[in-house]
Amino acid sequence: MRPRSICIPTSPRGCQRHPTFLLLGRCPKTLSAFNQLHAHFITTGLARHTYPLSRLLLLFSSLPSPLPSLPHATALLCQPLLSSSYTSPFLPNTLVCSLADVGRPHLALSLYSRVLLLQPHSPKPNNHTFPSLLKACAAAGPSWVPVGRALHAHVIKFIGHDYVDHFVRAALLSFYSRCGDVSSGRHLFDRIPNPDLPAWNCMLSAYARCYSDSGDADSGMQILCLFRRLQLSSKFKPNEITIVAMIGACGDLGALAQGIWAHAYIELNHLTMNQVVATALIDMYAKCGRLDLAEQLFVRLSQKDVLCYNAMIRGLATHGRGHQAVELFHRMTTEGVGVDEVTFVVVMSACAHAGLVDEGQRLFYKMQEDFGIKPQMEHYGCLVDLLGRSGQLEEAEQVIQSMPMKPNAILYRSLLTACGIHNNLEIGERTVAQLMHLEPEHGGNYVLLSNMFAKICRWDGVMQVRKVMKEKGIDKTPGSSLVEVEGSMHEFLMGDRTHPLLKEIYKMLDEIDRRLHEFGYMPRTKEVLFDVEEEDKEDALSYHSERLAIAFALLISDPSVPIRIMKNLRVCGDCHLSTKLISGIYTREIIVRDRSRFHHFRNWTCSCSDYWPPFILRVRDSTCSGVFSFPTTSISNLSTTQATMDFICTYAISFPRHILGPAWNTGNRNGLSGLKTPFSSHLSGLYSLQSRPHMSSNLPMA
Repeated sequence: MRPRSICIPTSPRGCQRHPTFLLLGRCPKTLSAFNQLHAHFITTGLARHTYPLSRLLLLFSSLPSPLPSLPHATALLCQPLLSSSYTSPFLPNTLVCSLADVGRPHLALSLYSRVLLLQPHSPKPNNHTFPSLLKACAAAGPSWVPVGRALHAHVIKFIGHDYVDHFVRAALLSFYSRCGDVSSGRHLFDRIPNPDLPAWNCMLSAYARCYSDSGDADSGMQILCLFRRLQLSSKFKPNEITIVAMIGACGDLGALAQGIWAHAYIELNHLTMNQVVATALIDMYAKCGRLDLAEQLFVRLSQKDVLCYNAMIRGLATHGRGHQAVELFHRMTTEGVGVDEVTFVVVMSACAHAGLVDEGQRLFYKMQEDFGIKPQMEHYGCLVDLLGRSGQLEEAEQVIQSMPMKPNAILYRSLLTACGIHNNLEIGERTVAQLMHLEPEHGGNYVLLSNMFAKICRWDGVMQVRKVMKEKGIDKTPGSSLVEVEGSMHEFLMGDRTHPLLKEIYKMLDEIDRRLHEFGYMPRTKEVLFDVEEEDKEDALSYHSERLAIAFALLISDPSVPIRIMKNLRVCGDCHLSTKLISGIYTREIIVRDRSRFHHFRNWTCSCSDYWPPFILRVRDSTCSGVFSFPTTSISNLSTTQATMDFICTYAISFPRHILGPAWNTGNRNGLSGLKTPFSSHLSGLYSLQSRPHMSSNLPMA
């Protein structure tokens, strides 16, 4: 019996025509089929040639579970690598990059390590080896940061800093930015002799991501500085990625002047106003407090996709215009624009900010029934926030307990915040227990618990919590406020004493405090969460970062220009009250954006209608309580109605007892006939109403 002949190809063209090679396109992607095909490659001699071997490696990388076949891949590589005539890194690069690109960094790194162990027989890694590995490390999470740093060291070792191509540099910049180490990325960027536009874009995006994640104002400032450097270099013209990063930074910082300049730059340089750029501009104008400009741009767009609608609804939500946000959502669905998960997040957030509890719950259940969108963690978070803000803490807790997925710390933190607002220690303590289990080192959890104890004067609990924080080295995030004056951004911290105009600012603060007290202001010292004297508490409130920013703006800004302040934390109740009074005393419009929404202060009132914080309207005082009625006007029908509220005659709400003056010394407490205060005509704007007339103002759509 004659032995069966084997056709061994001797050229690349012969390999491509070989019957076994042609099986690659029809081979099932299973481990068993791969093993059989591997055996055929060995017996037919195809394994001796680079091209068919690389195709086999690509098949390996696409297997659903390639881990058991890693020895086969190593064997495939070893035979040519151990050959003295083989010096190309093509094969190891092909497999390592393929594994990294399909989301298997463990396998890619394992194979990369095995190839290194074969040296000096194996070829050295080159510029094609590292981009995919670095990308995989960036996507794998924080635990892979040391691996990425080690790969950076290998880049220097095997390639040399001066010979790294722009793909590897971009991968390194992206890695450092995505893992949060922007300083290392900036150090690498500054060492690039002539950075190309992708490198500029990568660095700008890194700072934008850092600001979005941490709220670090310096990161936003760096974006503006880098963009200015890019302009001065005159070597590259900013593209869509550059402009979007720049506009995003302006929105995050509240840098309206720079944002308007960026918009003008787009128009003057005839850059494409596509939906991505338009969405970024809408978002920027809304974040800078110019919702009117966001609406104008939204109306001008001839084509609007779901991203544009989401940005506009989000802007309406943060400005407390919940009714308009819901109306725009319904218009969106009527016009056939497809909604997505983000759409329901922003519209439910709008309901939460405006107190539209029933509407928000209806949208939550309608999401799956009518649109087939399964609620995700973010949607449950919105529902918990919606119920918590309205004081329905038991219902909010029940939502968390009945979720189909395991709740994350954000949901519990939202519930704990609501417990602090409504002084519900029972649910708060249960929530804290869950938070400590999920995030034992998160400082915000301890701060919320400490604040809750302080509000009910449980100073022993406050001291215990702060003792634990000190032992664990956990610090509270300091409050900071950014204010734009004459095109420049200024940052203030609580009690800041570093500004060049320090003396003038604190002198202005003293004047503000004096005028506030003349108008009957009493500090809400319960906002100071330390067991100290009342006078010390009043001083602490005066030096909050937004107070310093307001004093600075009043000192040097044009009186006709609104004061715009961006704050990294939630505005405290005392600053909310005092800013309303300052807006009336100094006849200034003050726009404050805290971490959750906008507050437009004008003529003694705030746009949030005091829904933030959700004041307790039925507090009774043993010596001072009553019911007060006064006319209000409904914008929707221009009719006069009667709104009734319970007086809260302590500094726990917008007005202290002595502001009411002689009115409380008369027998008639149901009218203002005996009220003789310096701003009696403005008092109605300071009140929180139990029931507000429905107010609607249709969005001016084209």
